[in-house]
Amino acid sequence: MAEQNSLPATDVTSIVSGFEQMMGRFVSGLETRASAFRTIGTEIETLHSSFMAGGTSLGSLALQILLVVLATVATFHLCRRWIGRAHAGAWRRLFALVAAVFVAIVAGVVVQRLLPAEGLAVRTLRIWIAAAVIALVAFEALHALLSKSPLGRGHLGKLARDLCVAIGWALVGMATMATLRLWQAGPGMGDVLGTVLFVLPLFAIFCWIVWYHGKTLSAAIAGSKPRARWHGWLARLWPAIVIGFLITTLATTQIAQTLGVALPSGSVLITIVIVFLLPHIDALIATRANTALEARSVSFVGIALQQTLRFAVLILMLTMLGAIWASPLASGFGLNLHSIRTEAIHIGLIATAAAFCWNLLGTVMGRIALRDRQAAGNPATPYSRLGTLVPLIGWVGKSAIAALAFLSVLVSFGVNVWPLITGLSVFGLAIGFGSQTLVKDIVSGLFFLVDDAFRIGEYIETSGAKGTVEKISVRSVTLRNPRGPVATIPYGQISKVVNFSRDWAIEKIAFRLAFDTDMEVVRKLFKKIGQDLLTNPELSPGIIETFKSQGIANVEDGTLVVRGKFTAKPADVSGIRREVLKAVHHAFRENGIKVVPKPLTGDAPAPAA
Repeated sequence: MAEQNSLPATDVTSIVSGFEQMMGRFVSGLETRASAFRTIGTEIETLHSSFMAGGTSLGSLALQILLVVLATVATFHLCRRWIGRAHAGAWRRLFALVAAVFVAIVAGVVVQRLLPAEGLAVRTLRIWIAAAVIALVAFEALHALLSKSPLGRGHLGKLARDLCVAIGWALVGMATMATLRLWQAGPGMGDVLGTVLFVLPLFAIFCWIVWYHGKTLSAAIAGSKPRARWHGWLARLWPAIVIGFLITTLATTQIAQTLGVALPSGSVLITIVIVFLLPHIDALIATRANTALEARSVSFVGIALQQTLRFAVLILMLTMLGAIWASPLASGFGLNLHSIRTEAIHIGLIATAAAFCWNLLGTVMGRIALRDRQAAGNPATPYSRLGTLVPLIGWVGKSAIAALAFLSVLVSFGVNVWPLITGLSVFGLAIGFGSQTLVKDIVSGLFFLVDDAFRIGEYIETSGAKGTVEKISVRSVTLRNPRGPVATIPYGQISKVVNFSRDWAIEKIAFRLAFDTDMEVVRKLFKKIGQDLLTNPELSPGIIETFKSQGIANVEDGTLVVRGKFTAKPADVSGIRREVLKAVHHAFRENGIKVVPKPLTGDAPAPAA
């Protein structure tokens, strides 16, 4: 017992010791940074001496940087406009962008050669040329991405402008820090300029952009309707998530720098951009894929490729993050990066192929369901037989694709999957023998669907429940009662199905009239009402046989029971019935026909004694 109790104490002691060491390093790092701040005056003089030794000055170098940057930016925009007017296609716009980048670099280098710069000054100017070109390409990519979004141009224009300011500030800061390192500036100056003048304002700008454009960002992530519930929650919470991520990143970078293990600024910036843009790119691709799904001119394969592109972009972004952060960590642990990359490529190819098959099946099922609903014309119209079977076929097919993808991944790792397949087969057989009720439900449901007993959207009555069919699964059917309650009935418990929504329905309406009523007048009135119904553009498509009189159906207590009927499509019966009752009420009032109430049944109560 003493040994068992000593282990937790040892663990706690090691944790406390490690925490104390880390806090000691953190305090020491703060003191080092504070002492570096106090030496800025000396570092500025040293930097000035470095400029003088390189044959230039701070003002002269700044002017040369401004000239090469202006030449690069102006040349890029001129080439972009000149080539962009002549070519409007997507591939030619890409060629125009590449050509403009090349010409802008050449122009910047030419201006740099014309300036009186030597040694480190030349390398400094080339750093700023590269930063300007990267900024221009980032701005073009950002505007191209936002221009494809279905949101309004006004909000997107302001968002693009603010994001360009943030990206430009970040690249200016990175170029400035590279320039200081090139000229061997001291740590105090680098810390002050990097933290106070660039890092803190940059994170403040990004947080302000996310807060100010929160609704625009949420709308961009949400995409078009219909959308999943979790997607709506993610869209509403996305601005808060991004701000929290930015604050966490800022704290992490500053703590790491204080501990003496500063994170690379380029990696941090790329990570922020990936996290910020990934959901927006995903929503954009999803919106375009949904639009293509409704267009008959786009093939199933084309739509599936667009949807698979979402998965490919996700894999690409995760690969970039892994290359930035996980590769150095794996090297530190002595892992073989080549084998890891090979296995990752295999898994990525298998996952991409499975995603394409998944999306292809979903596209076929979605296109069938869409055409089924468009052919029906009315959202209340029940599904067709194929439209009813589509969810089940899609569920079975996607389950098979997921299982095959999982087994393929195991095979790529060298795992023998045949024992697993055999074991699952035996396990499934045991379930089949032990769960006879489940097997009965599945088999009964299969025969109900083969017999086309009911479809989604139809109103049916089964043993103990009735309502509209909302969902059909492998083992049960879900009915929605007109008053709201939902009933889930296993197929094995259904002995009989009465379908009230198939083909046509006859509606008979009875009226109790006075015994001296002229029946010829009533017949003409009913005939007139039936003709008026046929001229109603909203009701006539659902009428199979219009409303007419059936004459006297019965005589009760000196009262004539007169009946009328009509035949209509099941989905339109209730609307036509309301119009008939309204028209009959109006006709009886205008023609003085009296309706007799139904007498109370049973003996009257005896008076009290």
